[in-house]
Amino acid sequence: MSITKRAVSLLFIMLFTLQSCQAIPRYFKDERPNFLIIVTDDQRFDTMQYMPNTQSLIFDQGVTFSHAYITTPFCCPSRASILTGMYAHNHGVLVNENKLNFPTVVEDLHKNGYYTGLVGKYLNSWNGDARPEFDYWVSFWGGTVPSYYDPDLNVNGKWQKFTGYMTYLFRDYVIDFLDKATHQRKPFLLVFAPNAPHPPYTPAKEDSGLYTDLPPFRPPSYNEADMSDKPLSVAGKALLTEEDMSQIDKIRRRQILTLVALDRSMGEILTKLQESGEMDNTVIMFISDNGKHWGEHRLESKSTAYEESVKVPFAMRYPALIPTPYVEDRLVSNIDIAPTIYELSDTPIPGTVDGMSMVKLLSGAGDWRDHILLEAWPDRGHWTAVHTGQYVYIETDNDLSEFYDLAADPYQMDNRINDPGYQSIIQELQADLQKEKVPRTTISGE
Repeated sequence: MSITKRAVSLLFIMLFTLQSCQAIPRYFKDERPNFLIIVTDDQRFDTMQYMPNTQSLIFDQGVTFSHAYITTPFCCPSRASILTGMYAHNHGVLVNENKLNFPTVVEDLHKNGYYTGLVGKYLNSWNGDARPEFDYWVSFWGGTVPSYYDPDLNVNGKWQKFTGYMTYLFRDYVIDFLDKATHQRKPFLLVFAPNAPHPPYTPAKEDSGLYTDLPPFRPPSYNEADMSDKPLSVAGKALLTEEDMSQIDKIRRRQILTLVALDRSMGEILTKLQESGEMDNTVIMFISDNGKHWGEHRLESKSTAYEESVKVPFAMRYPALIPTPYVEDRLVSNIDIAPTIYELSDTPIPGTVDGMSMVKLLSGAGDWRDHILLEAWPDRGHWTAVHTGQYVYIETDNDLSEFYDLAADPYQMDNRINDPGYQSIIQELQADLQKEKVPRTTISGE
């Protein structure tokens, strides 16, 4: 063997050894950004005070979206919208039982050279088995587990019974994914979807004694006395009893306690990402799939057009695009996540996408939307709404329509649908709603 050939062979051996034993130097890697998409489950917009690590490491170092809304505030439809960038009436996942039959952003990035992973919840209609567009997979069956302790998980195609607390098990697998991702020449996309603070909201044992003195949650709309201006599907709900209120208080505290463990885990995950050298080359997004009522308007669930259900915590950290932390007041939504990932990864945006890439918004260039469509198909009746950030117009099938001015009535207690002073605004929103809710694609999977 000639000296030149031997030198080349030695170089390849050295490169192989380097790839096998440590993170690949950046000059050997695809320079496109990584993506870490964190999707919590049923987390309200006003709970970030219980997640100081997440607040300081993501929200305070990037952009916080003060007007972030979920287009369909229900688990499976919302997650399908995150994965496709589509409204529910277009992707066809209207309720938790519907299957998603459209390609996702994960599939497209996988084809475009990304190392992909999911740790946590996928879609409620999925059986938990590993999916081919994910190189790394840790999940569970459906959308709910009987307990946060000792779960059955599918790990890269194999079902196993685990001992331990689910949030911490997921944390360990996220860290394992990041270890593997640093040995790839490819950039990575990881969807981390913990089940906190979804039912059965089981706290970690070490946190069970926290917040025993949590003050009762009693905003002006709590157990609203006069619901005569609401649709019958909502107004017909009885006043909360003392037992109801006590139960909601317990649920609220238990939800918060699950966030404490998740926040502890987020601190460890982000420390790992920092140690890998990939922190500043990773687009980190944090969002919840929907909010949840804690007694407002006598409600204790979700899937309503009210702020407690549709408004969520949402932040994005990526220094290359957001060098200075700030609060963005314009309207953003879960359907904007996929197109943003497409643009930043140099992957063509499908024509089916309804959302908007936030790259334009965050770079300060171009026009942005002035309203967003909201819609849901709960048992109490299908509704659609248009939200401007200040005004909310809601139509419930075969029921009373609603209009709220959040600047004057932030708790949505006074339906002004018949107020003469708002009729011109209401007419404009009615026209916007009619345009937005027309299907743009053939719905499949219903």
